[in-house]
Amino acid sequence: MEIIYSLEEAPHSFSKSIFLAGPTPRRADVQSWRPKALELLAQKGYDGVVFVPEERPGSVNTVIPDGGYPKWEHKVMGMSDLILFWVPRDLATLPAFTTNVEFGLFANSGKSLFGPPNGIKNEYLSFIADKFRIPQFDTFEMMADEALEILGEGAIRTGGEMNIPLFIWSTKSFQDWYGSQTEAGNRLDSAEVKWILKVGRNKDRMYCWIIHPNISVAGENRNKLNEIVIARPDICSAVLYKRRSDIEDTEIVLVREFRSPVRNKTGFIWELPGGSSPTACDPIQIISDEVQEEVGINIDTMRFKLIASKQMAGTFSSHHGILYSAELNEEELDWLKSQKDIPHGADYPHNPTGERVYTEVLTLKEIRQGGLVDWSNYGMICEVIHNSEGGHGC
Repeated sequence: MEIIYSLEEAPHSFSKSIFLAGPTPRRADVQSWRPKALELLAQKGYDGVVFVPEERPGSVNTVIPDGGYPKWEHKVMGMSDLILFWVPRDLATLPAFTTNVEFGLFANSGKSLFGPPNGIKNEYLSFIADKFRIPQFDTFEMMADEALEILGEGAIRTGGEMNIPLFIWSTKSFQDWYGSQTEAGNRLDSAEVKWILKVGRNKDRMYCWIIHPNISVAGENRNKLNEIVIARPDICSAVLYKRRSDIEDTEIVLVREFRSPVRNKTGFIWELPGGSSPTACDPIQIISDEVQEEVGINIDTMRFKLIASKQMAGTFSSHHGILYSAELNEEELDWLKSQKDIPHGADYPHNPTGERVYTEVLTLKEIRQGGLVDWSNYGMICEVIHNSEGGHGC
């Protein structure tokens, strides 16, 4: 276990890291809780880095850099995989006022654990912990056990990579994005996590993240500092179609759904059936399941043709669209037409605020002239029609 005390330099690399957040004694006669916490972590075999916002025992004449303790603390809290908030509050000796601020700053970071000891006044922090699904523990030992379980073997990160917490580092969406950066010869010099979204009943599955990176761009010999990276799981989409002699009459299956970001004259999104999974599932199974959920038809996975995987909105989000196609027969097409205005969706009818989609069958001409689909969906439709036998593009 490597212990980094206040104002000391962070290591050049680590596999896992913890910050011990909580009240710090301001008088020599007040005992700190952190030495016992460090002893407990060592006994449990923790072999990562621990950031301790207290002076190293026995240190003298510590040089305080520009920004002082607040700058150091904020920096290392940002690069910690987990922040263990242990708050044995005592208004006379350990008031934990700074801890309150730090807890609020990192409440939605996805890496906080909270220990409000029994009988200690922490009602408001407990309320915030409940709101953001932050795990709470009655003893530091219980919190330490959970921390070690979450961190597991960790993952080696060096330099700017240490600013990416394990729960983002381990996602496919991050590794796909970062892999493309390193393949291009670029380097992550630093990063700040700006926002995360976890999903699932217990909010335990990482879905979307935003970071503000500092990237050394190999092809330009400069650093790019003024952009963010938004990532989510890749989307699988399917062009379900029936080819006609006149390509303009080719019929294509769309789904109509209300989505809050919509910005068109109908107030609904018109798109290809499809979706994503926050877990590492087989794309062909994802598209088969999504077609079944959204339009109500079961298509054997052998009928889907993989077209390509390409980035959907390269200046905005790093995710790809994985495009499939399947040609329908007349019986399938007629049934889908009969489903117009009948809602489908994984959440329907059990969740009134969730997914509710409607099947629409339109000709290529209607899609082109109606202007209802966005450019990404229109491009995917054109790609399939262009590649189908006898197709000539859009």
